[in-house]
Amino acid sequence: MQPIDLGYVTELYREYAGDLAAVGKQQRGFAESMGSRMTPQLDDLEAEITYLLLRATRPPVVMELGTFHGWSTSWILSALRDNGAGELHSFDRIDNVVRNVPEELSDGRWTFVQGDIKETLDRVPAGTGYLFVDAAHSGRFARWYLEHLFPRVPAGIPVSVHDVYHFRTTLPLHEGKVVVRWLGERGVPFFTPSRAKARGVYETLTGLRAELGLSPVRGPGDNPMIFFEMPSQA
Repeated sequence: MQPIDLGYVTELYREYAGDLAAVGKQQRGFAESMGSRMTPQLDDLEAEITYLLLRATRPPVVMELGTFHGWSTSWILSALRDNGAGELHSFDRIDNVVRNVPEELSDGRWTFVQGDIKETLDRVPAGTGYLFVDAAHSGRFARWYLEHLFPRVPAGIPVSVHDVYHFRTTLPLHEGKVVVRWLGERGVPFFTPSRAKARGVYETLTGLRAELGLSPVRGPGDNPMIFFEMPSQA
C-alpha cells in the first residue's frame, strides 16, 4: 500500500471522482430521508477519504468500532458495494444503526455486534483489512484499545481514528493525545485533513473537490480524523 499522504489522496480523488459524486448524491438523499434520526458524524473530506482508501485497498474485511446513527457505516458499506466484494463488522453498545442503514447496502455484507467491545473482543474478525475507530473518546479507552484491539489486526492495514484534531493540538485527557503519542513513539506518520491542524491540506482538498465538481454532502466541517498504517506490534 502507498503511504497515506496528500499526494496519494489527491490521486485517489481524481481516479474515483465519478464514483464519489454518485455516492455523495446517495448520502445526501439518505440524510434527508432520515431527518432527525440521522446525525452525520463524519465531515465530507474524512468520509470521502475513508471511502477512497477502501476503494483503493479493497479489504476483504472491515472492522468499525462505533456506529452511532450509521453515517460512517453507510459510507463504508457503499465502498464495499462499489468494490463488488468485502464485508463489514460493526461494533457498538447501541443499535440505532440497525434501524437506519438501508437494506440494499447492508444485505449480505454487514454484521452488527452489539455490546461493550471489551466483552465482544473475541468477535473481532480475523484478517481485518481496514480498521475504523469512532467510539468513546477518553484517554482511558484509547489506552485500552491500543493494548487490546490493535494487536488483533494485521500490521500495514489502513486505520482511521475520528475526533483527534478539532483544534491545532490534541486535548488533555483525550483519546487523540494518547493515540498521537503512541504513533510518535513508534515513528508512525499520520495524515489528517483537519482544518485546524493541517490548513494547507484542508484547503488543497477543498479546492480539488471544487475542481472535480463534487457537491457538498454534509458540509465543510472540521475533518478531525487521522489516517495511518497499523504498525507492527512486535
